[in-house]
Amino acid sequence: MPTDLLYVNHQKDYLDLIGLAAAWDAYTGDPQLVIAVVDTGYQNHADMTDTSRWYLPSGQILDLADNDQDPWDDTPDAKANNPFSHGLAVASVLGADTNNSLGMAGVTWAGKVVPLKVAHSADGSITTTTVAQAVQKAVALGAKVINLSLGAPTFDQVLENALVAARNQNVVLVAAAGNDGVDGILYPARSPAVIAVGSVDTNLSKSTFSNCGPELDLVAPGRGILVLFPDNGFGTASGTSFASPMVAGVAALYIGKYHQVKGAWPSADQVYQCLIGTAQDLGPSGHDTGYGFGLVRADRVMTDTTYCFP
Repeated sequence: MPTDLLYVNHQKDYLDLIGLAAAWDAYTGDPQLVIAVVDTGYQNHADMTDTSRWYLPSGQILDLADNDQDPWDDTPDAKANNPFSHGLAVASVLGADTNNSLGMAGVTWAGKVVPLKVAHSADGSITTTTVAQAVQKAVALGAKVINLSLGAPTFDQVLENALVAARNQNVVLVAAAGNDGVDGILYPARSPAVIAVGSVDTNLSKSTFSNCGPELDLVAPGRGILVLFPDNGFGTASGTSFASPMVAGVAALYIGKYHQVKGAWPSADQVYQCLIGTAQDLGPSGHDTGYGFGLVRADRVMTDTTYCFP
């Protein structure tokens, strides 16, 4: 059990649903594995510092929206009277410092989180071209997993080309299904190159806001999730934006464990088959539009010899 002060009372219930503590018993992550969070940028936090978890390689354009090297989240929401940084919150789910006797635990326990800012500072707007550039940058920086807690209804060929190219280089892409509570998975989650993630509540029923569709792959807890807030704050947030990094974090744990055991990196297809093959079936039997293949199960991922470690 990690020493993080908020873990037992504010995280353990929903993280136990995906078997995370049991997974940590088997493996606590690769400190050198790079995970990219394509979002509104980052903010430093006592529980997620730029000397511990944030990976900010010098001389690199990390703010793709404003074309500079500083991915600090200075979008309007992050500058409001009661600031909320979407990028920090999303990244903290998978990357908050873990076992440090402070705050919350991150799913991956260890690893490098590179924030790639795609939201313009002036108005927070995001373009698919900028997201495509961020995906390409993540691949160039050696990311094994890319989390995309963003989306829109419309398909974009430029972004699709970047996603397919990343997947072909065995980078695992994970994205949020959307929060409109309707039939229709947002793009890029519905791309065949991406793992689409929906949300469930702590009773394992589909969250009312979680979008449905045949492209849905997995679900994870997404309501009332503990996250980091700016100015060293903590709070809760709900949405598929926070279910997605749980799956991305589990994928990163699996990739690191596979490399440790096999001495090689798993292909993106191997990661996908492992995650869906070990998922806990929910809703109608088999794959369905509300739950996909089911709930991601980190504990099964660490031990399965059929889909994960054949």
